[in-house]
Amino acid sequence: MKNPEILNVLRKIFREPNSSQRKLASDLNLSLGKLNYILSSLRNKGLVKIKNFKNNKRKINYIYLLTPSGIAYKTKLTVNYMKKLSKEYEVLKKDLNNNQNEKNSL
Repeated sequence: MKNPEILNVLRKIFREPNSSQRKLASDLNLSLGKLNYILSSLRNKGLVKIKNFKNNKRKINYIYLLTPSGIAYKTKLTVNYMKKLSKEYEVLKKDLNNNQNEKNSL
């Protein structure tokens, strides 16, 4: 599993805890099997709670809740992702400035 995939799953669950696995998989562009694997892993690590609706006649709908540890982990992944993007931005900005300087010297 890649951290961006895990982060996207955690963010989606945080925003839409009532989504079905099929909808989550579709929205995140993941296969249903891969999403199931990620959710199981997150549950086993204590980052997500999975509960079914007790009054639902179909008994197939679940609610996905981030635990306090899950929220902390999502925050950590978000901060790391933002740091990575910031570094990439600075590199691209430097390259663009170098290209502009080369163009001006011609």
